[in-house]
Amino acid sequence: MEIAGYIASLLIGISLGLIGGGGSILTVPVLVYLFRVAPVAATAYSLFIVGATSLVGTFQKKKSGEINLKTAVIFGLPSIAAVYATRAFIVPAIPATLFTIGGLTITKPLLMMILFALLMVFTSVSMIRNKQKAARQAAGEQHFNYPMILLEGTVVGVITGLVGAGGGFLIIPALVLLSKLPMKQAVGTSLLIIAAKSLIGFTGDLGHGAMDWGLLLGVTALAVAGIFIGNMISNKIPSGGLQKGFGWFVLAMGIYIIVKELIFPMADH
Repeated sequence: MEIAGYIASLLIGISLGLIGGGGSILTVPVLVYLFRVAPVAATAYSLFIVGATSLVGTFQKKKSGEINLKTAVIFGLPSIAAVYATRAFIVPAIPATLFTIGGLTITKPLLMMILFALLMVFTSVSMIRNKQKAARQAAGEQHFNYPMILLEGTVVGVITGLVGAGGGFLIIPALVLLSKLPMKQAVGTSLLIIAAKSLIGFTGDLGHGAMDWGLLLGVTALAVAGIFIGNMISNKIPSGGLQKGFGWFVLAMGIYIIVKELIFPMADH
C-alpha cells in the first residue's frame, strides 16, 4: 500500500500544478487509506504537504504572470486567521465521540471525513454547472466584490482548518465568480492563498501530537516533483476544460469517500 501511496503523492503535486487545487483532496485520502494515518493527524499533515507544494508552484505561476497579488491579500488574510484559530482551538476541542445514530457511532475522525467529502460533492456540482457563467464573467472588466470575498475567505479558512483541505476547490470558483479572474490566473492566485494559509494553519497543530516527519517530508518531496509536471501539462490544456474536468474529479472523489466511510466507518481508522 505504501508504494501506491508514494505514487499517489506524485499525483498530489500534478493536480496542484494542473488545476491549482485538488491536492488536498488527494492528500487526505492517500494518508488515511494508503499510509494508514489517523484522519485527524492526516488533516494536519495535509496542510503541510499541500502548503509546501503550493509554495513551490506559486513561484512558477508568478514567473508567467498568473498571480493577482491584490486578490490574494484580500482573500488570504481572513482565511489565514480563520484556519489558524480553527486548528489551534476548535479542532482540539471536538470530543472523540459525538453521538450515535442507530448502530452508527459518529466519531471525530468520521465526522471530519464525511464533512470533507460533502464539501467536495457540493462544490463540484457548483463548478460543473457554473462553467459557462464563470467564463463569461471572467471575460469582462475585473471588479472586486469585497464583502463577499472577505466572507468567503473566512469560511474557506474555517473549512480548511476543520478538514485539512487546502481549499482550492472552494477558492477557485470564488475567485472566478467574485473577482472575475480568468481561470488560469485564478489557479495561480489560488496556489498562493493555499500556500500561506495551509502552512500557517499547520503551525496551529504543533504541540498537539507527535509528527512522522519522515513520512511528511517524503510525501512532500514527491508532491513538489509532481507540481512541475502539472504546470507543464496545464500550458497545453484550455481553461474551460480544466474547470469542468476538475469538477467531475472532485465529485467522484467525494462520492467515493462518503460510500467508504459510511459502509466501513472503522475499517481504516
